Amino acid sequence: MLTIYDSAARAKREFTPIRPGHVGIYVCGMTVYDRCHIGHARVLVVFDMVVRYLKERGFDVNYVRNITDIDDKIIARAAENAESIESLTDRFIKLMRRDAEALGCLPPTSQPRATENVDEMIAMIETLIERGNAYRADNGDVYFDVSTFERYGSLSGRDPDDLRAGARVAVDEAKDDPLDFVLWKHAKPGEPQWEAPFGPGRPGWHIECSAMSTDALGTTFDIHGGGHDLMFPHHENEIAQSECATGCHFVNYWMHNGFVRVDDEKMSKSLGNFFTIEEVTQRYHPEVVRLFILSSHYRSPLNYSDQNLDAAQASLSRWYSALKKVPANAEPIPEVMDAFHEAMDDDFNTPKAIALIHEQLSLVHKIGEQDKEAAAPHAASINAMGAILNLGQLDPDAFLHWSAEGDREDTFDDAEINQLIAQRAEARAARNFEESDRIRDLLLDNGITLEDGAQGTTWRRQ
Repeated sequence: MLTIYDSAARAKREFTPIRPGHVGIYVCGMTVYDRCHIGHARVLVVFDMVVRYLKERGFDVNYVRNITDIDDKIIARAAENAESIESLTDRFIKLMRRDAEALGCLPPTSQPRATENVDEMIAMIETLIERGNAYRADNGDVYFDVSTFERYGSLSGRDPDDLRAGARVAVDEAKDDPLDFVLWKHAKPGEPQWEAPFGPGRPGWHIECSAMSTDALGTTFDIHGGGHDLMFPHHENEIAQSECATGCHFVNYWMHNGFVRVDDEKMSKSLGNFFTIEEVTQRYHPEVVRLFILSSHYRSPLNYSDQNLDAAQASLSRWYSALKKVPANAEPIPEVMDAFHEAMDDDFNTPKAIALIHEQLSLVHKIGEQDKEAAAPHAASINAMGAILNLGQLDPDAFLHWSAEGDREDTFDDAEINQLIAQRAEARAARNFEESDRIRDLLLDNGITLEDGAQGTTWRRQ
């Protein structure tokens, strides 16, 4: 039985899809005005893991992750760069997809762009105006009237009266209530705009996801995901406008991944602890980043630090070293796979699932040198569990021989390393242990660790 922690219910609930055997999942995607950062990496990897495991459990998954390609930040960045909005957003969409692929993420079933779905947004806003849930203000903007939705604040557990007491209204806004939020921004000179019955302009951010999710998945769908920071106000606003426009319950399960912190501090450009996926994966293999993310439960805070990434690097090196020594040419152990599925069925408990993998790794290392046949089922179990999480599926040498971008000009290439290992073997055969040790230390000084075994010497980059 698969259970999912539903943020709206604040409890784990047995997962029952609307259509048996089918799952519709919508995840709030990126606003494409800059490179994706490690916070985005967590969203990408977490929901890729969720989709992969749903597929493992036999579900046909329709995974929708939107792209916001028009908003204030995009307009400002394009003007700053003196380039067109289309050029800016196309460039960062390509880079976003490259980052996601590097992290081992499957492409979503569909990736709707906001600018390609403005007609659906206009239609939803028209419906909200007709039903008395939205109004056109004196400044030409269209706002959602929060007072018309009784359950406002139910997802985040916030009291509308308390929110009003602390709300700030910008001087150029003409809304009736501090909590009302913009659905349509009136046209301003030099900005992109679309014609609409309520005046030319462009959509607000919140209406994008309501229009695109219901268009792709229907008025009620199974799972809506995103970062914890989106719970309020974005997801709260989505619920209000969607349910008022359709008259239907919007989402059955809300999933939110936890915040990413850097050395136990909030990630912020002003603090100088802001890292893009590109920057991190130049220093660490992308699969190390994936393991690091999945080693914490998706709802827990994730602390980014060199120490934690170094630990993930060491774990994966041990993982690939084991699989290189012992081929996974046996059937996985049923009891191990049952325990893995039990962990994942419990709200996608990847830390527990990965702990099971480490237990099997210990057994492979313990018995593999003496009896590869006895160790093979354990290696097969590691491989099977890793395949579900998309970990440990690379060629072992491809991972073990990988080097960080900054180290690539300062160390030996693969051919030079293999030549030095051959020279060391000759020195050992001649009992010239001084030369053998010299070569080993030379390689170690250049970040190359040697491992001697019954099948010869293997190496990996530190």
